[in-house]
Amino acid sequence: MSNPNSVTVSQVSDVTTVEVTTAGPQGPTFSSSGATLNDSNKVDGSVVFFDSSSGTFIADTTTTKLTLVNGGNF
Repeated sequence: MSNPNSVTVSQVSDVTTVEVTTAGPQGPTFSSSGATLNDSNKVDGSVVFFDSSSGTFIADTTTTKLTLVNGGNF
């Protein structure tokens, strides 16, 4: 019995079988609120934060684990 999800292409001395599949279910979106992530300027040690004015989570060169200090306002 032939596999219903395959197509066989024959040429004089070459036989190629191509399996046809469908995409599975997609994973969840980044956030339930629809916010996006901007990590185009990320560096090693970037800390992700939420910017309410743009509705975006951001990882950048300005806010890193090295810029967070004891007693800081974050």
